[in-house]
Amino acid sequence: MESRFRTLTALSAGLTFVLVLLGVYTAAAGAGLTCNARWPLCDGAVFGLFPANWPSFIEWFHRLVAMVTGFVILGTTVEAFRGAAGRKTKGALALATLFLPAQIVLGALTVTQYEWAVLTAHFVTATTIFAGVVLAALWVRESGVTTRRLRLTTLALPVTIGAMVALNPRTFVAYTPPMQVAYYAVGQAAFAGALALVVWAGRAGTTARLRLPALGCSALLFGLLVVGRQVYGVTGQYLSLTATALALGLALLGWWLVRNADAGRGRSRGVPSDD
Repeated sequence: MESRFRTLTALSAGLTFVLVLLGVYTAAAGAGLTCNARWPLCDGAVFGLFPANWPSFIEWFHRLVAMVTGFVILGTTVEAFRGAAGRKTKGALALATLFLPAQIVLGALTVTQYEWAVLTAHFVTATTIFAGVVLAALWVRESGVTTRRLRLTTLALPVTIGAMVALNPRTFVAYTPPMQVAYYAVGQAAFAGALALVVWAGRAGTTARLRLPALGCSALLFGLLVVGRQVYGVTGQYLSLTATALALGLALLGWWLVRNADAGRGRSRGVPSDD
């Protein structure tokens, strides 16, 4: 039962990760335009079978993955409330599930009414759902976290945020559909890593002081994921770079705190220091 539930939480997080990337590519490639004003039937294809063209296939395939992901998240939530999942895990999954209907409605509006407010709300709900399933997956594995895993996470987080700097919208690269997908891939990975540090702070002998910079980093990354596709003009680029740089600084602070905690444990065990 416990092993199956862990698998379900990991599957929910993985599918949501992929779904967001598909959504980014669908929007960036303009595949929703194949629907025009005929949503939800669009060109009449069903989940990509016999599509009228490549954009139609993208739109319908995105819907198929969204449907599968929604049912997996719903099933994981039901399993959580039927079993012995912790209160925090149930709450995270319940939040993700409650946002699913809103995401469906907003997904339709991004096709029929492609406006700034709709697009922003769509990414807010998507990132919230992703956060919920990632937190659930982290909390069910919380007791098994090791010092090695914490160290690797604090090392990987600045690297992924650094990749976000390199892929900053319209600053250093042409913001083509593949580049947008790459930006959101490293952005979501960084966001999941920051959430992991929030959950794992104080575990495996590390310092609980890690939680505050990890929370700040998570909040900044949440905002960057919401507005990433809407960064326009020099001002928008500078604001995006500044927020990413702040997230990078907080990630490096987290790495430094864990490193100092490791060094402190080493000195307490009689390991020679530089003093």
